[in-house]
Amino acid sequence: MFSGIVSHKAKIVNVKKYNDYISLTIKSPAGFNAQLKKGASISVNGVCLTSKDSGKNNLKFDVIEETLKKTNLNSVVKGDIVNLERSIKASTEIGGHLMSGHIHFTAKVKKIIEKDNTKDMNISLPGRYSDYVMEKGYIGVNGCSLTIGSVLKNTFNIHLIPETLKITNLNNLNEGDELNIEIDQTTITIVNTVKKTLAAQKSR
Repeated sequence: MFSGIVSHKAKIVNVKKYNDYISLTIKSPAGFNAQLKKGASISVNGVCLTSKDSGKNNLKFDVIEETLKKTNLNSVVKGDIVNLERSIKASTEIGGHLMSGHIHFTAKVKKIIEKDNTKDMNISLPGRYSDYVMEKGYIGVNGCSLTIGSVLKNTFNIHLIPETLKITNLNNLNEGDELNIEIDQTTITIVNTVKKTLAAQKSR
């Protein structure tokens, strides 16, 4: 599990493609690999990946075909910047919201509005997920826990503060770029429970 508070951003130094997976090598940021063990779970752009080694200088991951189909890791290249977060511990302060690292869908950046030190971003929203995205709710965007702004017919807005722009790769995005989106699981559970309850009442 993760908190959605990205601790570091890092550069991809190698992408090796195989028939049904890719191997990613990411430059380990200073301090990130403290007590890191082989097999540890790490969020990379919001995707829960398993570390292949202790990450002394580099972090190494294998990304299987199923993950590539559902995330923006299928298009990363050497030199790209990704967001990183170590998995949380029982004593960790949850500054964002609980995230699993399991991406629900990818979405495109439709519009970016730059202000003095902040940015507003309009992001596409597939219809099948519209019931779970609501104003003031939580959402994971490239591994960042964010509060949802206004929700329109096929898009939603997020508002990025200077600190988020500083420590994440959201400041590097351009219109048309693809994002990993994780819906808040609590929201999904509540909405689905209400739907089932209402459907049961109507069928009586």
